[in-house]
Amino acid sequence: MKRNTPKRRWFSYWHTLEKDTMRNPGNSQFITIEDELVTALIKSGCIPENHGEEMKKMSFQRCARTDKGVSAAGQVVSLKLWLIEDIVEKINEHLPQQIRVLGLKRVTQGFNSKNNCDARTYSYTLPTVAFAPKDYNVQKSSDFRLEPETLHRVNRLFALYKGTHNFHNFTSQKSPQDPSARRYITEMSCGEPFLCSDAEFAEITVRGQSFMLHQIRKMIGLVVAVIKGYARENVLERSWGQEKVDVPKAPGLGLVLERVHFDRYNKRFGGDGLHECLEWQQEEEAIKAFKEAHIYPSIVETECQEGSMVSWMATLPIHDFEATAAETQENKDQKQEHEDRGNESD
Repeated sequence: MKRNTPKRRWFSYWHTLEKDTMRNPGNSQFITIEDELVTALIKSGCIPENHGEEMKKMSFQRCARTDKGVSAAGQVVSLKLWLIEDIVEKINEHLPQQIRVLGLKRVTQGFNSKNNCDARTYSYTLPTVAFAPKDYNVQKSSDFRLEPETLHRVNRLFALYKGTHNFHNFTSQKSPQDPSARRYITEMSCGEPFLCSDAEFAEITVRGQSFMLHQIRKMIGLVVAVIKGYARENVLERSWGQEKVDVPKAPGLGLVLERVHFDRYNKRFGGDGLHECLEWQQEEEAIKAFKEAHIYPSIVETECQEGSMVSWMATLPIHDFEATAAETQENKDQKQEHEDRGNESD
């Protein structure tokens, strides 16, 4: 008996693997999150085996890409698939424990998880010693405790990012005149510090329409440089101007895609009687449990063992936050060498 044409659906999955999300079909050297996912879809009988190497036939689209070293707590993909009994459980049977499918919903025929997404929320967990004065003894990093006054200043600086700005200095190969460098940020703040493994950490949350490569890490890196005393506060506004500003890129460890938002889609189709709102309330407990079991322990343990933040902090003196002219190639090479040694998770 001929099976029906796969229907379009979306589902979300969670992971902590330090691998790229996006597939590279035919490259067996690097196994990505999507490689694992496609294999599980085939083994569970959700998609034809001969479509595994050409997911475009299934209208496969990820909502956001997460690079090596970046985790996801709320990733979404859209595709056509066969509905089978106990579909979520059967897909998860073929996935490693650190990759989980959490839910599945029916969407409109032309739904595209990337194009229909109108906002993304990320978190960034870091040791609070990142906000210590530049002359603080990092050998005692686990003893550092963030003062309320410093946290208040951190949040005042993060609040400056809200609104629409030209973030050409916060990514690579973008000119100030490129319209795509203008990005809209709706929220950015740092939460109260907490203790874990005898060290103090804090979680930064940022929400925006979309983000460019390395943008969030550079937004955080520049505020850290200001708080530590390497740069003046006016560097933030200068960085949105036409001139080239040297913006440091914080380590990739700690960055997590928390969730993606479909507000406009929900407003148009969520109450039409045929489709569900793409929201997360029913999955909140499972998301929280997964983060506490896999994501947070991985971030804290890796940071405590490898000290990526402390190593990266040692590169900050190399940056020239006052220069407006292009750096010499010698300075660029020196800075890149130090960043490569202190930031291997990029």
